[in-house]
Amino acid sequence: MTGVPGKELDPETAARFRRIQPGAFILFGRNIESAPQLRKLIDDLREISKVEPIITIDQEGGRVSRLRLIGTEPPNAQELREKGDLRLIARHGDITGRLLRLFGFNLDLCPVLDISFDDDADNSLRGRCYGKDVDEVVRNAGAFNDAMRVQGIASCGKHFPGYSAAQIDAHEGLPRIDRTREELDAAELAAFRPFFPDRVDSVMICHGWYPAFEEAKKPASLSSRVINDLLRIELGFKGLVMTDDLDMGAILNEYSLEDTIRLAMEAGNDLAMICHRLPAVEQAKTILESLPAALLDRALSAVNEFKKKMAPPLPFSEIMFRLVDKEIWDLRVAVLGPERAALRSPEDGKRSPVETY
Repeated sequence: MTGVPGKELDPETAARFRRIQPGAFILFGRNIESAPQLRKLIDDLREISKVEPIITIDQEGGRVSRLRLIGTEPPNAQELREKGDLRLIARHGDITGRLLRLFGFNLDLCPVLDISFDDDADNSLRGRCYGKDVDEVVRNAGAFNDAMRVQGIASCGKHFPGYSAAQIDAHEGLPRIDRTREELDAAELAAFRPFFPDRVDSVMICHGWYPAFEEAKKPASLSSRVINDLLRIELGFKGLVMTDDLDMGAILNEYSLEDTIRLAMEAGNDLAMICHRLPAVEQAKTILESLPAALLDRALSAVNEFKKKMAPPLPFSEIMFRLVDKEIWDLRVAVLGPERAALRSPEDGKRSPVETY
């Protein structure tokens, strides 16, 4: 899975992607200028791909809503949670699914299934958690997830095996998460279990070191004990597994690109995500080609099974986009009230890496 450098496919980038044939593309704010421009970019990415690509984005709500650059910012998970109306959460999922299909996306990198142990924690999860306990996360995130999937957008449960207790932001460094296996079973893993084997279409593995699983320092995203032993075998997840962004400090500060790609695939990931070091994508393909065929066959089979279920884009019109955007505004008012809905997000003045990455 690779990022895209700009708002259009320049000849050099188009030639690189034709040569590499990435299995998936992820878009960010740097790729978004207007509704017609975004749809054209996605159409162009599909056109240069020999096999229909996964095209994804982080469209959660609140500050982690890439499409707020061209439309209304949806309420975030915490705001929806505090409102306490499942119908509004399901409406958010329904609108998000239709919005993304309109642009040609087929996967949304949400819902967040982490529990909020502290709503003010400085670990990148602020405002993004659907609950402060297991039942609340399962109920609320499940309502969003199920409604979005009905509209043909695949979902991604994150950040496995549970990032809630991280004390630092993995964009900056590798957090050590000192939770016992018993504590993880009772909380973080309990929030993921109801979504397995197939209530979410994919799972993102976080860059946290869990001594409960790995005595030696190693992020979950590169750990076979977390991905193969825990997620696939013990918990029975059947869908697509991907790393979080391998361009985060938690990985860049610890591993070379060659070791990162090799360890990611040996651990059981199906997609290795490189969002920002775009020239490195070509090197990553060379590294992948040097790995044992059995590793690649397993990953390719999982990607192929995921792609069989992807829904095609909806016909695009800017009028339809404006109608859906009006629905987002109405949802925002219903959740926040008209006065708060009209205010800019309190986070706008202090961007964190999770917003700009």
